Amino acid sequence: MARALITGVTGQDGAYLAALLLDKGYEVFGLLHRHGGSEAVQDRLRRLGCAGSVQMVDGNLIDLSSLIRLLQKVQPDEIYNLAAQSFVRMSWDQPLLTTHVTAIGTANMLEAVRIASPAARYFQASSSEMFGKAETPAQNEATHYHPRSPYASAKVFAHCLVQNYRDAFGLFGCNGIMFNHDSPLRGIEFVLRKITDGAARISLDLATELAMGNLEARRDFGHARDYVRAMWLMLQQDKADDYVVATGRAASIRDLCRIAFAHVGLDYQAHVRVDAAFLRPADVDVTIGDASRARTRLGWVPEMSLEAMIAEMVEADLARWKARG
Repeated sequence: MARALITGVTGQDGAYLAALLLDKGYEVFGLLHRHGGSEAVQDRLRRLGCAGSVQMVDGNLIDLSSLIRLLQKVQPDEIYNLAAQSFVRMSWDQPLLTTHVTAIGTANMLEAVRIASPAARYFQASSSEMFGKAETPAQNEATHYHPRSPYASAKVFAHCLVQNYRDAFGLFGCNGIMFNHDSPLRGIEFVLRKITDGAARISLDLATELAMGNLEARRDFGHARDYVRAMWLMLQQDKADDYVVATGRAASIRDLCRIAFAHVGLDYQAHVRVDAAFLRPADVDVTIGDASRARTRLGWVPEMSLEAMIAEMVEADLARWKARG
């Protein structure tokens, strides 16, 4: 039975990935801080019906010794490093924390793999935020990076370090350059989930308006379930490489508001307002991914449309608020 270790297993991607791997017959281990063992932390895994099947193990990305001991104990065949401080706006308020976890944490994990588990196949969750003010209409694996936030800068460091360890030490390391992806498991602090939750609350007369930042920013949005399938496919190849994972379709934040509010029979313009407090110090106008390499080499294609994903998320938020009475 193949063994997989997932960092960030209690997050959106970690939960969907754990469910996928368990379904494929893997023995799945999830990295968990000792202070994070409460039932609430494992809520996403529980919602997918796999909380009891993932074996939680103690460790911390900023403690190299704990990672070495963990790998020596688990001896994983595959390692998926999904853990990060991944909220872009928060990275401006906590740039050092973001750097320690997202950048230095990856360096620690790569060193631990090199020392204790060099034969393991390694996946690193990179981000489309690395491209920033991109030079091309659609971004692929060869597009230059121009990060526009501490989070994006930390991700560039981690991404390049995986490439360094692949070239220098022969590590089977893959970077998945993940464009925006969401689901009902996405945290409320992320923009699309904020919109679907707002539409649900307003439709139930629990609120009257939704304060947003830049409505004109355009992003490439897919479903997390589709994207974790791409992660797994990368580690099944004969040769390690880097892959953009994206739908190739960009939608503005205004578009997302329109679709979500229309799902509950409302006009977003009557309820959504721009609040300067939610504007980023340096924003990115548009990101669109070119996933041609993933489609050709991995046989990967996204299966859920933007509209279907937003409908699923709004329905989940409606159900959650109704359950609260």
